Amino acid sequence: MLTLNRKTGAYADHHFREFPEMLRAGDVLVLNNSRVIPARLYAHRAGLHTQEGHRTTGRIQVLLTEQISEWEWKVLARPGRKVLTGEKLTFGDDLLHAEITAHGEFGERTLRFDPVADFYGALEQLGHMPLPPYIHRQDEPTDRDRYQTVYADERGSVAAPTAGLHFTSQILEKIREKGVQIEYVTLHVGLGTFQPVRVDKIEDIHLHTERYTLPAATAEAVNAAKHEGRRVIAAGTTTVRTLEHCASIAPDGKLEPHSGAKLEPHSGATNIFISPRDESGYESTYEFRVVDALLTNFHLPQSTLLMLVSAFAGRERVLAAYKHAVASGYRFFSYGDCMFLS
Repeated sequence: MLTLNRKTGAYADHHFREFPEMLRAGDVLVLNNSRVIPARLYAHRAGLHTQEGHRTTGRIQVLLTEQISEWEWKVLARPGRKVLTGEKLTFGDDLLHAEITAHGEFGERTLRFDPVADFYGALEQLGHMPLPPYIHRQDEPTDRDRYQTVYADERGSVAAPTAGLHFTSQILEKIREKGVQIEYVTLHVGLGTFQPVRVDKIEDIHLHTERYTLPAATAEAVNAAKHEGRRVIAAGTTTVRTLEHCASIAPDGKLEPHSGAKLEPHSGATNIFISPRDESGYESTYEFRVVDALLTNFHLPQSTLLMLVSAFAGRERVLAAYKHAVASGYRFFSYGDCMFLS
């Protein structure tokens, strides 16, 4: 674990087992408890006559990426070019049925599933864990536990909130013994969070929408901490985005109960984008209303995740720390090492 002082730019090498000692009594540590679902499915095409007189058949791969409504999902289909709107798909031995209702870019489609009594139960039987693309092997039964945080609870993510993968039950217990309050949010992670930036202008970046829930206990703990001057520490960029989105839609823009505009716990959706640059491309200071410190993994260049981290600690300071991390052999990607920015 690399630590970075976001005020001075000083960084130092540590191990994650030291993380509890870096926290203070009274801190509020917020974790994303979303659970990764077995979102990679294989379907048989029921057949559709094309304008050229051909009939579509065969097997395709479908990766669920974002739930739109109770029975509608955005998906990535392979081979995408051959999957047509109006096609009907069958998953497993007639366990799930769906129709492709819309086309999108980069192989994206919209699927509407036929209602079933237990949709997630069907996914557990049919689905495969959506391992990151740089892991060049088929998923294994052990991945259903390994590609989860130890506190994963609410089903819905198609990628793990990777900063949370570092925690063990023992480390969480040490954190509680330190006098730190642990609370949770839920943000169901979609693939859009990790996609590289494909546009040249800041104003053209639009993140996929992701569903979140802010529990009452978390809202109250954050409100109290901000009011009393205690730190709120986010584990992961998904937690940052949830908390900062909720602050941005509060009547006064802050989660402070003494202001008379206490945020009500709720569920919703967010596509908040946090960047160190404004829409004109010039350096801009994003006002973080809630988060005082951040635990996060190392992110790839040209990603919105690295832009968020740069907005939090300053672009030049973050890039200097990354240069040190690369030279020192820190590991990137989902199962890699982490940074603590405070």
